[in-house]
Amino acid sequence: MKKLYNYIILVVLLISGCDKDLDLYPLDSISDATFWETADDFKLASNNLYYSLSQQKIEADVESEIAYFTDNSISNGTYVVSDTDDKWNTPYTYIRQCNKIFAEAENSGKLEDADVKRFVAEAKFFRAWNYWMLFRLYGGVPLIKDVPDIDSEGLYDARATRKETVDFMLQDLTDATLDLPLKSSLASADVGRITKGAALSLKARIALFEGTWGKYHGAGDGGYLDVAIASASEVIDSNEFSLFTGKGAESYRYLFIEEGDDSPESILDSRYEVNVRGQNFSDRILGGEYIPTKKLADEYLCTDGLPIDKSDDFNGYDTRTSEYENRDPRMEMTFVRPGSSVVWSLFPEPIESWPFFPSRNGNTGYMTNKYRSENEFGNTTQQNQFGWDTHVIRYAEVLLIYAEALYEKNGSISDIDLDKSINVIRDRVGMLPLKNTFVSSNGLDMKEEIRRERTVELALEGYRYDDLRRWKIAEEVLPQTVLGIKIVGSQWGTDPIIINDDNKNIYLKEDYQSRTDANGFLIVEPSERRYFDEGKHYLRPLPTREININPKLEQNPGW
Repeated sequence: MKKLYNYIILVVLLISGCDKDLDLYPLDSISDATFWETADDFKLASNNLYYSLSQQKIEADVESEIAYFTDNSISNGTYVVSDTDDKWNTPYTYIRQCNKIFAEAENSGKLEDADVKRFVAEAKFFRAWNYWMLFRLYGGVPLIKDVPDIDSEGLYDARATRKETVDFMLQDLTDATLDLPLKSSLASADVGRITKGAALSLKARIALFEGTWGKYHGAGDGGYLDVAIASASEVIDSNEFSLFTGKGAESYRYLFIEEGDDSPESILDSRYEVNVRGQNFSDRILGGEYIPTKKLADEYLCTDGLPIDKSDDFNGYDTRTSEYENRDPRMEMTFVRPGSSVVWSLFPEPIESWPFFPSRNGNTGYMTNKYRSENEFGNTTQQNQFGWDTHVIRYAEVLLIYAEALYEKNGSISDIDLDKSINVIRDRVGMLPLKNTFVSSNGLDMKEEIRRERTVELALEGYRYDDLRRWKIAEEVLPQTVLGIKIVGSQWGTDPIIINDDNKNIYLKEDYQSRTDANGFLIVEPSERRYFDEGKHYLRPLPTREININPKLEQNPGW
């Protein structure tokens, strides 16, 4: 089911060229004289574009306040202008490849060939995808619509406006939907390829981003919230996707490892396969490279549907496990409960688990359960060969887009629409449904509860940094102190943890006990080391080399 990357290997060979004594065609591109003759040629060219999906990083929540590894220059606002940046260069490399496919389809007279049109549509999706990778960070960017060479005037164009850039992406996705297949019609060998549902879902994501960005940054939603609602609705009404429930009450956790591959929830994945294109994220999770913070832990509702500051069911922080009790089940499917016995990639038998063993990062006192594979070495003898896919777009995100866009557009959302969206997600984990009467009678705010649902459902999937910026709350949230578990005044700070006849509880040490706030919580990164300049940090700086090459490019404000 993951044959796509076998085809990509062939494309790489084609792009590399042949022996220079024999090959009379350019070595830096596929030979136009011998390629672009059949639909399979266009398919091979399109295959290489799938690598661009890996630009969406599931570990990107370290750029926010809900995840941590070490101090992160994006999260704490200490990053500086760079000479060059792959986040700028890489998307344009793929955009050029997309434009090449468009040009050759036209030059070969195959634009009306039904089989070729499908791969042209894939290229339109990927051009929008790569412009999205640029736009979310930099705002409006130069729109390259042809295959430039070093003398092309288009290389020296000014930046398009935000609206021009967004409209260009949305038009590409609209055009792509006309010739993309439904997921249900894919042949088994094509599972994982771009579908109509993927194009509509990306369209909804971009439209929600820009609609809320405009609303909260003072420019109005620009009609994009309507686009988000319509696109998400079309995906929902297609009945092409549903939430993964194949592991019963534990389905949410298993969705993110091997068991969740090719599930009905998968709209688009970055695909991996053992010994073909492996990844090592499960081992990095064990190493503590991606751990939650107190901010994320506190977001999870209690089982009565109330936040911890309003619920009588919240048991506080006095013991090592009390904050996990009576909580949304997704908390324990995202966090490992301290002292519980679980299987890790290097430990095929269940092992009692603590932040310092077998996990290897006690910086926050929390451990990550999401992405914790139960397959030793990914079923190989190498730790970097796990084969589970990472979800680029999944159906739960579309449901969340639908609910948020409706609320942001109208200032309200009906119970019918909540049942169509957020409550489908809650039902999977057995949480009480979100209802208007419940919100009003308990003094809650519907907007905040919709945002909370997005935060916990998509936790550690890399969405938080974009959400903070489009909601325009980054200047409030990101400079705050990052906190971990409660040490002083809790069991963590008083009781030993015996492993192999030795006390391993690092939180009894003065180094940790002295590094706590007034309430006894571990200070992970203090507020005095975290900055967010509202006048500059909402957009990343363009690389200086690009501005030096193209004088028409304008640097983002404040940089």
